Amino acid sequence: MLPTDASTDAGTARATRLGPGSSGPGSRTGTGSDPGAGPDGEDTLDLRLPDELIALFAGDTGFRDGNSAGSTAGSTAGSTAGSTAGSTAGTRTWTPGGTQGVVPGGDDLLDRVGGWGPVRTPAGVLHLVPVRAERDLPLIHRWMNDPAVAAFWELAGPESVVEDHLLRQIDGDGRSVPCLGALDGIPMSYWEIYRADLDPLARHYPARPHDTGIHLLIGGVADRGRGLGSNLLRAVADHVLAKRPSCARVVAEPDLRNTPSVSAFLSAGFRLAAEVDLPDKRAALMIRDRSLRDLL
Repeated sequence: MLPTDASTDAGTARATRLGPGSSGPGSRTGTGSDPGAGPDGEDTLDLRLPDELIALFAGDTGFRDGNSAGSTAGSTAGSTAGSTAGSTAGTRTWTPGGTQGVVPGGDDLLDRVGGWGPVRTPAGVLHLVPVRAERDLPLIHRWMNDPAVAAFWELAGPESVVEDHLLRQIDGDGRSVPCLGALDGIPMSYWEIYRADLDPLARHYPARPHDTGIHLLIGGVADRGRGLGSNLLRAVADHVLAKRPSCARVVAEPDLRNTPSVSAFLSAGFRLAAEVDLPDKRAALMIRDRSLRDLL
């Protein structure tokens, strides 16, 4: 997946990925397809892939055109280094009553992110809406071309660059789900929820079964640097733990150079577990433990 260090509060914290760039398509760990094993050599895979291709996540919870002039085109969760270019005036407003798609038969690798429902945060109600490229590409493309975001996500350029990055996840096996974060109905952040234990990241730390990773990008400049990223990161991390009973830890790997992002994760109740050398960066391995969430 993309790196999680597009700054969370002061910049766009991009989703950490193993490819080029801490959160962009080339560097992100969550985008990788090879399951990994921890340094101790133990196999971290405890699930087999479903017999059928994981269906596309529900994206029909539609957006309707609106004039939310104050809506900021999302800032990277925890201000991942490189938050996207400003707020989206006239952004589309998410309608909670929209039609939800259904994942047929069985389960997927992330317990159906599209059906998790809203989560309350100090800043408002946040919905994680699985991305639909045909609907969301222009907005995400605009964010990725913000210089502050591009520095870490490395997805700047024509729409095709961002589209390829999204489709690799949407058309993949379900181990990574790209989402828009709609805060009180306004799309303002981009998230990637991924199976860290099935990601190339697992080769670089002692992964445990069902470890779940987070990448966040806050799109609007006005949403950065005021603690919003930390609030969203904490809420979403705890939402992951609530919706995935088999997951004991939520992890992230922001670039160590992205001080605002690392700080946002710490403020959100993550602990700095280690510094790890990934193919594209030296990262801070951040972990939020289920057992410690009431203490941090």
